[in-house]
Amino acid sequence: MAFHVKPASGSPSSSASTDPNSSSIPSNQDPMQSWWESISIARASIHALSSILPSSSLSLSSLADSDRPARSLLQSPDVYDAVSSCLFSPHSGSGPDPICQWLYETFQSSDPDLRLVAVSFIPILSGLYLSRVVVSQSTPLAGFEAVLLALYASELKTRGGKPVSISIPDLSQPSLYHSPRSRPNPMASAGLFIGMASPPLEPQSEVKSTKRACIVGVALECYYKQISQMPSWSKMDFCRFAAAWAGQNCPCKADFDGDEDAEIDGFSETRGLEEEKEVEGCVEDMEKLKIAEDRSDSSPEGARIPLPWELLQPTLRIIGHCLLAPLNPQDVKDAASMAVRCLYARASHDLLPQAILATRSLVQLDKRARQAAMAAAAANPASNSNTPSKAKKPEIFLMAK
Repeated sequence: MAFHVKPASGSPSSSASTDPNSSSIPSNQDPMQSWWESISIARASIHALSSILPSSSLSLSSLADSDRPARSLLQSPDVYDAVSSCLFSPHSGSGPDPICQWLYETFQSSDPDLRLVAVSFIPILSGLYLSRVVVSQSTPLAGFEAVLLALYASELKTRGGKPVSISIPDLSQPSLYHSPRSRPNPMASAGLFIGMASPPLEPQSEVKSTKRACIVGVALECYYKQISQMPSWSKMDFCRFAAAWAGQNCPCKADFDGDEDAEIDGFSETRGLEEEKEVEGCVEDMEKLKIAEDRSDSSPEGARIPLPWELLQPTLRIIGHCLLAPLNPQDVKDAASMAVRCLYARASHDLLPQAILATRSLVQLDKRARQAAMAAAAANPASNSNTPSKAKKPEIFLMAK
């Protein structure tokens, strides 16, 4: 089974909303017909997946018969676990790997919901690829690389050869919200250029060692664009891999979790007990966050890898969403909290100013959010919302004549 990576000019867009010309459905086509075509494509993809997965794993007939089969496939934790088990197998990622072929064809589909299914496996795919490449560069991983190149080509078409830059308004120029103190210079530019978040992308036909971090970073950018639609188990896998990439065994990742306002000269016994409990809690958290502890393969997964800024920047964006988005479950926030502390420890050892500033800021935001949650819980102690409260008697005021 061979992969044929399409050129950048013909690759699909990762998001239908970012490129209005990327829709594969003509404007004069009947909406009912296009809906039925999407249903047929999704069902064909589900049947193809059922022929790849082990026969004893699960039945996908109920998903194929649903009204929105692609969305049901995306929101099924059983399907995610079954595909993840195939990806975690020791021989996955090779050229003839059928699960990589299915992910590649699914991402090339014209159904947006079906493309989201392929995007949801980017954390596992990129995590396994980077970890295995670092451990053994001689192992062929053409299957993983084909999917990553498809994501890269999609983002290349979406950006149109332009860089992603960051700019802020020039405060010396008047705006709707303020008037400058000094007289504005009419020759001055309307905006102040700050920096380039991502340079212009170049077409890539293969994953070279010098472009590996860039290609994987662009794939993570595609994931970040759709992260609001990603299931929680996909986000947790990414946080686990991010913690493993940074290196989980550094004890200094919890050095900044103490009370910054506490006095240094006084060390009470209570403080010592709290730190001892905190260390035990960190050990328990790390045991919970082990990657694929129930999988029986012997290949090293989640290895410590080099973290250049082009790979670390999208990683921190994803972790920032997992950490601070209000609709994320607590398990995702806890996994992101552990990951950002590991990344902070790694950045401190590597002496990376940008990474130290970004990770430290995320840690502080996480601490403040948890302190606010604890304060809100302490404000309503022992209150059970399921227990009906007794109705208060009406107050009677006595008035003197």
